[in-house]
Amino acid sequence: MAIKLQNKRSAEFSTASMSDLVFLLLIFFMITSTLVAPNVINLILPKSDSGKQLAARNIEVYIDEEKNYYVNPKGQNSEPTPYEELLFVLQGIVETDNSEQRTIILRADKSVPIECVVAFYDVLNALNAGFEESQRYRLLLATEAKS
Repeated sequence: MAIKLQNKRSAEFSTASMSDLVFLLLIFFMITSTLVAPNVINLILPKSDSGKQLAARNIEVYIDEEKNYYVNPKGQNSEPTPYEELLFVLQGIVETDNSEQRTIILRADKSVPIECVVAFYDVLNALNAGFEESQRYRLLLATEAKS
């Protein structure tokens, strides 16, 4: 004799809590992806594929790994220029500069923090404050060609 159960089993499952679960997972991945994103890009600078060669070298400024500034160095025995004197040294060079390109080439070591480059850019802005727009100096960042 067959015994019949009063409670029938259903082969369906409830999806009411599924939307809550998906919503929580979406929030979790959105939060963790914003925390991880700044560490995704590893840059090794400066290298470039542009391959452009500069014909004229008006004013060259070097920043070495010890954050020393050199303006138009004449060799390895050149003395570094203190940051406070950069504007005065550049103004002296600009007075005798008769070139048409009016560019300053910045050669920064790849280990130099960006703050040093921005600080030099501030000096360049102070230098350009005395010139009209067509006579202002441009800044070119020198890079190494990729091998």
